[in-house]
Amino acid sequence: MHGPAEPAVTLRVLTPQDAAVIAGWASDPQFCREAEWTPGQAAYEYERFQRRLIETPPKDLIRLGVVSEGHLVGYVDLHGADPDRRELGFVIGLRNLWGHGLGLGAAAAGLHHGFVELGLQEIWAEAYEANRRSTRILRRLGLRETGFGDIGEFLGAPTRYVQFAIRADEWRHQGSHSAFHPH
Repeated sequence: MHGPAEPAVTLRVLTPQDAAVIAGWASDPQFCREAEWTPGQAAYEYERFQRRLIETPPKDLIRLGVVSEGHLVGYVDLHGADPDRRELGFVIGLRNLWGHGLGLGAAAAGLHHGFVELGLQEIWAEAYEANRRSTRILRRLGLRETGFGDIGEFLGAPTRYVQFAIRADEWRHQGSHSAFHPH
């Protein structure tokens, strides 16, 4: 399942120096709209926020950097206080990297980390119905739709969250973890 269209990614602990890279993604207004970041803040505000999040993360957030070809290209979140269940989130920072399989690799790596490294029993996620890239990735990785969440706005249009989940036994059975090859 891993080939030119699906580049290898690894996850690593973020360092304070990564804050500048992550904050730099906010210079793209389209990225801010799609990632639901507040647009128009000064670069130092984004960097200060990201540095604080890296240095003193909330107790219920595990955020790992997504690395491809030696470069930090995104991050994966596993969020929640339940020791057996967390919410998956993933972001690829530079728009010119979108559509090349990095989101799929990042989400697969997040599932692998959650199930293998953390021993979670279930991982859930939600994405706006209008965010076809994200919902396609979640479906491709075998997450099943479980319902709908809040109504919101994506790229200026009303939409709602579609919620997904996958249990550890389902993930192992269907081999979704094969989309991620840890190094």
